[in-house]
Amino acid sequence: MSVEFAVVLPVVALVLTSLVAAVLVVDGLGRLQLAAATAARAVGRGDEAAGRDVLDRIAPGAAVTVRRTGDVVCVAAARGGVGPFAGVSLRAEGCAADGGR
Repeated sequence: MSVEFAVVLPVVALVLTSLVAAVLVVDGLGRLQLAAATAARAVGRGDEAAGRDVLDRIAPGAAVTVRRTGDVVCVAAARGGVGPFAGVSLRAEGCAADGGR
């Protein structure tokens, strides 16, 4: 009984750790998407400082790119993952009407 427990326990711990890390990555991606969409709306209203502030509060450390195409402004945000998945890059983009049109 103890041999089976000694073999199974590390596997169970590894699976649980991986699940928690995956939840953290999905949460980070959701926060990044929310930050990009909110920042795009702020930049579209002409308040780029508020857009960058939102990104810093919701997704700290994210690299930001603002792109305007016609009547649309898009904000792309990217940053690394956390925990065991730190090598995974997370990217999100949000677009809104430029100038409130």
